[in-house]
Amino acid sequence: MFWVRFLVLALLSQAGVTQTSSSPTHASAPPNPTEEQPPLNTGSLSFPWSHLRLPENIVPLHYHLLLHPNLTILSYIGTVRLELQVQNNTNWVVLHSKGLRITTATVLDQNLAHLSDQVLPVLHNPTHEQVAIFSPRVLTGGQKYFLLLEFGAELGEGFYGFYRSTYRTSTGETRTLASTHFEPTSARMAFPCFDEPSFKANYSISIRRSPAHTALSNMPVDQTVVLDDGLMEDRFAVSVRMSSYLVAFIVCDFRSVSATTASGVKVSVYAAPEKWEQTHYALKAAVKLLEFYEKYFNINYPLPKQDLVAIPGFQSGAMENWGLITFRETSLLYDPTTSSASDRLWVTKVIAHELAHQWFGNLVTMKWWNDIWLNEGFATYMEYISVDTTYPKLRVEDYLLDTCFVAIGRDSLNSSRPISSVAESPTQIKEMFDTVSYNKGACVLHMLRHYLTDQVFQIGIMRYLRRYSYSNARNQDLWDSLANTCSEEEFTSGGHCYSNSQSAKNAYLYAGEHLDLTTMMNTWTLQTGVPLVTVARQGSRLVLKQERFLRTTHPSDPAWPSLQQGYLWHIPLTYRTDTSTSIHRHLMTTLTDSVEVGEEVGWVKVNVDMAGYYLVHYDGPGWDDLIQLLKDNHTALSFMDRTHLIHNAFQLTTAGRLSLDKALDLIGYLRSESHTVPLLQGLAYLEAFYRMVERMDIPDVTQNLSTYILWYFRGVIDRQTWSDKGSVSERRLRSELLSLACHLGDLPCLEQAQRSFTHWLDSNSTLRGTPCPVCASPSTSLPADVTETVYSVGAQEDSGWASLLHIYTLSLSETHKHKILSALASSRDTNKLHRLLELGLEGEVIRTQDLDSLIVMVARNPRGHHLAWSYVQKYWSTLVDKFQLGSFSIRNIIIGTTGQFFSTEELTEVRVFFESIHEQASQLRVTQVAMDNIQKNILWLQRNLGTLRSWLDQQID
Repeated sequence: MFWVRFLVLALLSQAGVTQTSSSPTHASAPPNPTEEQPPLNTGSLSFPWSHLRLPENIVPLHYHLLLHPNLTILSYIGTVRLELQVQNNTNWVVLHSKGLRITTATVLDQNLAHLSDQVLPVLHNPTHEQVAIFSPRVLTGGQKYFLLLEFGAELGEGFYGFYRSTYRTSTGETRTLASTHFEPTSARMAFPCFDEPSFKANYSISIRRSPAHTALSNMPVDQTVVLDDGLMEDRFAVSVRMSSYLVAFIVCDFRSVSATTASGVKVSVYAAPEKWEQTHYALKAAVKLLEFYEKYFNINYPLPKQDLVAIPGFQSGAMENWGLITFRETSLLYDPTTSSASDRLWVTKVIAHELAHQWFGNLVTMKWWNDIWLNEGFATYMEYISVDTTYPKLRVEDYLLDTCFVAIGRDSLNSSRPISSVAESPTQIKEMFDTVSYNKGACVLHMLRHYLTDQVFQIGIMRYLRRYSYSNARNQDLWDSLANTCSEEEFTSGGHCYSNSQSAKNAYLYAGEHLDLTTMMNTWTLQTGVPLVTVARQGSRLVLKQERFLRTTHPSDPAWPSLQQGYLWHIPLTYRTDTSTSIHRHLMTTLTDSVEVGEEVGWVKVNVDMAGYYLVHYDGPGWDDLIQLLKDNHTALSFMDRTHLIHNAFQLTTAGRLSLDKALDLIGYLRSESHTVPLLQGLAYLEAFYRMVERMDIPDVTQNLSTYILWYFRGVIDRQTWSDKGSVSERRLRSELLSLACHLGDLPCLEQAQRSFTHWLDSNSTLRGTPCPVCASPSTSLPADVTETVYSVGAQEDSGWASLLHIYTLSLSETHKHKILSALASSRDTNKLHRLLELGLEGEVIRTQDLDSLIVMVARNPRGHHLAWSYVQKYWSTLVDKFQLGSFSIRNIIIGTTGQFFSTEELTEVRVFFESIHEQASQLRVTQVAMDNIQKNILWLQRNLGTLRSWLDQQID
């Protein structure tokens, strides 16, 4: 109790009454009662609030937070003094708290005088993660007060709140750090707060630490004080107004590398001391990208510094805390000796994503979590805009189509949801961080940018960011900003918005039609699904029909009409023909429509470069025309158009709308394909079919498909070198193609991989034996692009598997370890797969952060899919305790394991399990997604397996 009381006195002595925008001034502590006062009688008090959302009668203005984490006993104590603005008379302050021991609550007036000489009661509502403090004196509307709370808690074992993490040095020493992760609803696990995005406030944070450690927070250190007990107290500068989920603090012993941007922002990258050499690429990328965003948004980054920190134990990819971005190590650290071209692109994209959040999400925040796509969709899309400009050689545009294909995969299931969806509970809110918010959000913005033109889009988002800086926004606010609509007062006062008269002049016209942006975009954000446009030629006209695309329901099914009821999109159609190089545009706002194309047109390609978020089905001879075009002159279409056709054709076969042999004929031109993206797209479908029949143990189809792939792609396989040479696209193709060839049992591939593996082990002979520093960084490295393939082949032998597991325990590169883990999980020995899962559950050799990935890796192994699912069922409660219900990890585990099932028996087994955990499963949308996925797989087999078998027989003959 002494520590807590000492912290309170220190906090009160640091800060007096201040304006929320200024730095705190030092003042003496307010008078405290000299005698212990009796508590108020709480017997007659009941919790005053029954809703999940907090009342709005009190608004936080400024948090003065003092924390003292103890990395030895793994706990912390703290005090928070909240400056509050009371809107209406009340006796209660209701705010969030989860898992905290609040020992004292005091309400002070504006002069820091106590309102009561009694200990104030703190009531708890654990179900809603709220506490309520009762003041016997009424808090008067229009007045400011201070709430002082003393609290303590253990440093968490998971990945949320204020939690502990560890890392091992090359000498085997285990070191501890403390870090935070608050998004979306976990700031309440670290300190009592108004933990909702609209309650923005300033933060003055102080942290006590030992001299051996470094403390980091959102702002730079303003002052460091040496205390009597030898501890250091870092007092950080007052933050800008921000939401609670963006607050962050870390206590660690990391090293950093720093640089300064052209505008004077200090950028630093932190990592464990022995991984410091892996931080340099991230620093260069962060500086370059931060400078790009300042120019693109025409708004300077508002903080004096930007830290990027690689956390050894981290559940997600990264977190955009304002001024203190935290990353999983694989998302920030880059080691040229072990990181592939794809690894470099990944690191660059994640940094770009998180830095985009400093504007989209931090500067302007969604009003509530139902519109989280305003954060995540924008940040995902800005990855492509920023990296394409700053690192053009990475060819990031090659990956944009795949982002949209992933979104369509989810959106074409009946269990999908609108981009903007209801989310109230913490579990529902966590589930909003999904493919729909990230991928679909990005693809809808891509469509909108092409619809408005780049310049109009950029000006509109600059206006949006300026108009709602340090505030919150909704969907409608974005559409208004993009459509140039605002009041005359806003124009004259803000200077960043057009007047109404100017708005009318600047309204963007699309194919001669006036823009009604709100109506159009509501069809994309407020209703579920993705549209399918069916195209048919009738003379000189192109007849169009739109419907909701579903892969699990066919138009002949009785449920079809009800599933189509009320669906209508405003679709910005684009198309090209063989008679012109122009891109034609038409806004389709009705279920049926038509456009004039001319009698002389031979072929039509709709949705040019897949700029629109919709699929296209070509009725009549349309597909045959395009198949012939690809065979005769595939370069008449862009690589994006070719990729789009391949994707659409195979999606239509899954839905039962196009025969599989037609889709397979479409990719019959791929021997002539020179671009990586369409080549890999076609190959990906063949590989997916192979893995499916391999998993289901259908020997004749498995053998024939393997034979066909290796025969048809023999030329491009043989052209691959086992090196890291070439462009990013060439290196990506090499990595994926050689991996598939070896998996299919291609003898030249297996022999080369085995030779490389044996030579690598022999050249680093210490890797077979006892731990030593050189083991962590082998003197001879494999080419990074083929490392995982070589390891996977080597792991099939007992000695190779054992050597890789040994190396895994010693490696200082998390990217390298991920490649090793993938190889270990490819073993055909189920005993070894069992051991991996056990190690993952223990969390020592294989970190808990990697457990969900490990389970999915094992599930993708034909010998491991039932093993992984059994493991999930057996340890479900443990997994939820480790990762939290609704988290990405839990969703990844559910989808990754059940997605391997293709039979009605497996569907029944999954349904029975979900029923056995009904209380949890009923809170999760992902359980229905999993069931839909299995149903989709079952239907694919029923519709297409026979066709695939017959088609392969013909090809082999």
